[in-house]
Amino acid sequence: MIRILRRAMSERAAELKQNYHAIKQQVEGAAGQGVRLVVVSKYKPIEDIKVLYDEGHRHFGENYVQELLGKIEQLPKDIKWHFIGSLQSNKAKQLAQQNSLYAVETLDSESKANKLNNARAAEADKLNVFLQINTSGEDQKSGLREVDEIVKVARHVVDKCDKLNLQGLMTIGSVKSSLHSEGENKDFARLIEIKTAVEKEIGRTLEASMGMSNDFAQAIKQGSTNVRVGSSIFGARKTKEEMKT
Repeated sequence: MIRILRRAMSERAAELKQNYHAIKQQVEGAAGQGVRLVVVSKYKPIEDIKVLYDEGHRHFGENYVQELLGKIEQLPKDIKWHFIGSLQSNKAKQLAQQNSLYAVETLDSESKANKLNNARAAEADKLNVFLQINTSGEDQKSGLREVDEIVKVARHVVDKCDKLNLQGLMTIGSVKSSLHSEGENKDFARLIEIKTAVEKEIGRTLEASMGMSNDFAQAIKQGSTNVRVGSSIFGARKTKEEMKT
């Protein structure tokens, strides 16, 4: 039984390594250099993450605060965690207190920026934040929409939040734009358009976080500097209901 278990673990590790290096090669091929690959490890076990850590990867993304906190506790402290789930005001303090947290990619209001900033320890590194932009106009998605409001929140972070670093803007394109468009993705193009406008207003260069497993190559072509890939490396995720069984 132990031998069978070890064989299964070895086969899983080999699969993860193969998938990871294939995606990494695709990212580097599309980008040349300068694009950050964030491996989305939502619902994935510590053992899977450790395999990729041992391959030299450091940027991982999580959607749920409690799951993220548990993984921070159990995994090496030099991992650079990205929080990529919906940011709730009552969870901002817990997130900001984590020294291993590299970035919050889903900031969408001044009040949440204040909560993150107030909870960040003075001696800690600045916490990177991305403003989440709803470029597709879908009601079920969070994020800022109007350029004036985006500029207002960006200025607030830059001018009023001394423990935060405005790293860039983030969007999740619609399924229609990602799967059914030919050539340019209009949601990605919209983010780059907004980013250019915000950069002009605040006098700073920003990153663009866009692109996931099914559309990261196109996102890179359109200017993404931060892509998030999970299922193409780990395989299909289990649902919340499946996780309970």
